Parts: sequence; structure tokens; C-alpha cells
Amino acid sequence: MHSTSYTLLGVMSGTSLDGVDLAYVRFEKEESWSYELLDCETIEYEDDWVMRLRDAVDLSAEALKLLDVDYTAYLAKTINIFRRRNPLKIDAIASHGHTILHRPDQGITYQIGNRPELAKICETLVVCDFRVEDVALGGQGAPLVPIGDQLLFGDFAACLNIGGFANISFEQNDKRIAYDICPTNIVLNHLTRALGFDFDKDGAIAASGTVDDLLLKQLNELAFYNESFPKSLGLEWVKREIFPILNQAETTIENKIVTFTEHIAIQLAANINLLASDYGENRVLVTGGGAYNKHLIKRTQHWSPITLEIPDAKTIEFKEALIFAFMGVLRLRNSINVLNSVTGASKNHCAGILYSP
Repeated sequence: MHSTSYTLLGVMSGTSLDGVDLAYVRFEKEESWSYELLDCETIEYEDDWVMRLRDAVDLSAEALKLLDVDYTAYLAKTINIFRRRNPLKIDAIASHGHTILHRPDQGITYQIGNRPELAKICETLVVCDFRVEDVALGGQGAPLVPIGDQLLFGDFAACLNIGGFANISFEQNDKRIAYDICPTNIVLNHLTRALGFDFDKDGAIAASGTVDDLLLKQLNELAFYNESFPKSLGLEWVKREIFPILNQAETTIENKIVTFTEHIAIQLAANINLLASDYGENRVLVTGGGAYNKHLIKRTQHWSPITLEIPDAKTIEFKEALIFAFMGVLRLRNSINVLNSVTGASKNHCAGILYSP
């Protein structure tokens, strides 16, 4: 007989390298699932970790293994700092780790920080490494949060997350569909750093310049946008497809930020608008750091008639960590937590490796 109440710590590190998101969440199962977000925090990376993670994609296999060991210890230290400040009893830690390599077409996905030492140092049961099994089953290994969108946020026509990449999740023909739309903050933050800013606060830079029409056309014509789902993106694709176009563009960095923001808005709207025939003018939940980019939201809303709903700050910032905690709950119950309609795997399955302290 399964329990009906669980308290987990969800841990997530995204490609935008803002820091480690930690969310203590209590879940209750009655007729349906409900949750209460008890405590949450983003612990920022020190500068040296930002550099190590940003450059990790180019490391040798041996150097990656050493980084994995170091990052696991760092992640455990970060979790323990948070737990000392928030001394709640938990059933398990559900950790995504940090994605270094994601090449599902080659059967490769690698999230560092998912080593058994995490459970030993934290002295707590750990559920981690959620993507590997899906890729082994022929799936994209991403996105994974749609199981939470379906079971925790089903009142919305779709869930749109704008983090390092943007992804969308919705129901179609009684199946959950989800996929990556386009790179977002992973590119915008790269551009703003050249101006001495960590990010474009409120989209102020993007609101003050001029769109480069040629650059916008080149970006919108990238082949990925015409591919059918399931599909996912990684830093390698950005380095190969996006950065060369931006580097060759003969315009200012400010105008590149303006143009790339407009590119994002057009791509988000194009995918949101696919819902119109099924849902009419319904609500789309928007989360992730990009939800704070007022200019991006304004421009996306300009291109789409469907209402974009911005929730409270906790939901914006910690929805992914919350859902990884939920995936941990489902793993503890041996219930399906990855949907093949989303990832393209050969079957629905229950993902996550368990490590005991």
C-alpha cells in the first residue's frame, strides 16, 4: 500500500547557470495530486563554477569524470547548507544534476552530480539521473517536467517554461505532448555578459534597440523549427547553429539582443498558436526566468491571441525543481514518471536511480 503523503527536496541546475534551485515540497495523493511548496531558494554559483560548467562541454572524457566527482561534492555541500537553514524532515532528495552533454540522436545524455556520494554526504535517500533510461529507450530524454504539468497543472491549456531553453507542454488527442521550442536565456545572457550584465533585466535592452531584419530572418529559418516533435535542444546545438550567425551579424550587441528577443517571441507564439484550434483563447502558464522579461512577454503576446498567465514568483522560479521532486515521488511509488508521447521513447517508464546513504 502506497503512502498518500510525501515530503521531498527537489534539486535542479539549469543551462542558464543562475545557480542551484532547491525546493522542499509536500505532496498529497487523494483523488488527484496536490502540492505545497514549503521552502525554496536559489543558491547562486560562484564565478569559478560558472566558468567550469560553461566550458565543460569541451572537456575530455577523463576530465568530465573528475568534474562529475567535484560537482557531486559541491552539490551535496549546497544541499546541506540549504537544509541547515530549513530543517525539515524529508523522505528523499530528487536531483536532476547539471546537464553537460545532451545528444540523444547519438544515444548520449550526461548529467553530472548524480553519483552515489550525494546520498552518503547528505545522509539521505537520493533519486537522480532521470534522463539516461529514456535515451536508452530511444527517447529524447527531454523534456521531463510534462508529467508534472499533466498531474499538477492540468487546469492550463499549456505550460510554457522559459529558462536557458523554452519548452512547451500540452494535451493532444488524450496524450501529453512536449518539446523544446528554441534557445532563450542561454543566448540572451551570453550577449548581455558582453555588455557587463548578467541578464537583460525586464527586457530593458531589448526594448530600446532596433531589430536587424536580416539577422531575424536567418534565425527564424533554422531547420530545427520545422522539425516535428519530439525534439530537444542542447548547448552543443547553440554553439553550432546560433553563435556563428550572431558572430557574423554586422550590428551592435544591443541590436543582437533586440533581434534575438524578437526571434524568441515569434517562435514562442508560433507554438502557442497551435493550441488555438483545440482550446480557443485559453490560458498558458508561463514559468522560468524568462517570465520576468517584460519585453519578451509583451512581444510574445503581440504575436499570439492566447492569454499568457504569469504566476507567483515561487512558481515562476521553482516549478522545475518542484516537478523533479514530484518525479522522485513517482519513482518511490514505482509509478510512470516519463511519458513516451513526450520523449519519443519506446514506452512509458519509471525513471530515476536510487542511492541509499
